[in-house]
Order: sequence, then C-alpha cells, then structure tokens
Amino acid sequence: MEELLTERIGDVFRLTLNRPQELNSISAALALEIPRVMADCVAQGARAILVTGAGRGFCSGASLSGAKSGLSHDAQMESLYNPLARAFYNSPVPLVTAVNGVAAGAGAALAFAGDIIVAARSASFVLSFAKIALVPDCGATWLVARAAGRARAMQMAMLGDKMPAAEALAAGLITQIAEDDALQESAMQVATRLASMPTRTLEMIRKQVNSAFSQSFEESLQTERVNQCAAALTPDFAEGVAAFRERRPPIFTGK
Repeated sequence: MEELLTERIGDVFRLTLNRPQELNSISAALALEIPRVMADCVAQGARAILVTGAGRGFCSGASLSGAKSGLSHDAQMESLYNPLARAFYNSPVPLVTAVNGVAAGAGAALAFAGDIIVAARSASFVLSFAKIALVPDCGATWLVARAAGRARAMQMAMLGDKMPAAEALAAGLITQIAEDDALQESAMQVATRLASMPTRTLEMIRKQVNSAFSQSFEESLQTERVNQCAAALTPDFAEGVAAFRERRPPIFTGK
C-alpha cells in the first residue's frame, strides 16, 4: 500500500498520509517521500497543497519502528524529520492542513505547520514526546511557542495533555473548525481559493510573516520594502490593477 496518496484537483494537490493501520505514523519511507512529492507537485504546477490523513487520524507522530531502523537519533533527525519540517516551512506555495482525528507528536507539528489549518470538530492535538522521555521535534517547539506563547508551549510539551480542536482554536494554534463530515470539503475550498490567488505574492507573504518573528520593526519594514518591489513587478500585480480599474474579478496566473 502506498504510504502517501496524491490527487490533483485543479491547481490543488491533495496529499493523504496513508498508513491508517498506525494512525498515519511517520515511517522513514514516508518522511523521505513527503518532501520529494511536495517538490514534484510544485514542479507539476501546484498552486496550493492540502495535506490530510487517511482513516480516523491525521498523524500519530513518528513511527516507533524507526528505533529499529539502525539509524541513530541524530541521523533520524538530520536525514528524516528536520528535512520534513523544512519542506513544510519552505513550501513555495500555500499549504493547507486538514486535521482529521488526532495529531500527535511530529504529527501535531505537521498540522500546525499549515498556513491555513482546518480541523475537524473531533480533532485533537497532543505533544506526546515527554511521555516517552523525548523532547518536541519536527518544528513543534517553534510553531507552538510562536502561535500560542511560552506558557501554552510549556504546558503542552511538559504535560502532554490532549487539546481538543475548540481549545486549539482559542489558543491561536489552528485557523478554523469544520464539522467532521465537512472537513475535506471545507479544507479544499480554502486550498482552491488560495490556488486562484497570486502565487508568487503568497510565497512572499508566508516568508514575510515567518521572518517577522525574529526581526526588529525596522528589519521587518525593509523586508516589506524588498518584497513589495518584487511583487509590483509580477504579471499578477498588473492583472490585479487592470481588474480593479475594469471593475471585474482578477484572473491570476500565479506568475
């Protein structure tokens, strides 16, 4: 059985983690496959990527079978999980995560790494690392601390309690909640909308927002200046201005 399913719907590529027998835990093969497939989707013209899980869970985190792979923890981090986290963080197209069921450990990190995070009402999130004497990885520390603050990050990482979707929304960790039977449709609507927007501009926006966390106000102003000048040179900007003047919806090509 393929561990990662790919489906193209217009300019949106939906990637489905497909290890439902293990709640889509991340095997070594899956950790390597996801970045490769994401890059391939972009090469094929993806203007948005949607990531979800098969079955009753989004992702239960790293597969504990990795401990039997012969790789040291350092090798696993450097060759598997850090590249996976970077693939999500550095995506050149908008990334939507549709969280069905539980997102635990590294799975929670992948869920939180979406630009837009749509969770089913029954979804839950848990940083379960400390329960097996490990620390958060796959970017979970950065993502939770930046989104929800130090106190919440400490609580989630140290206690490892499960957080329901409603609480995650209130904490600023996810974007919206959908009813369970409407999750995929709701997430696809968001991804389709993003795919119709100026792709290069959205890439600059996601980088701009992420860099703002570590920049001073003056540095952020300079980043905005550089990106605004670049955005103003794109064909999509010209189309946006023309559409505004002609009082019609713009037709962006992602260029």
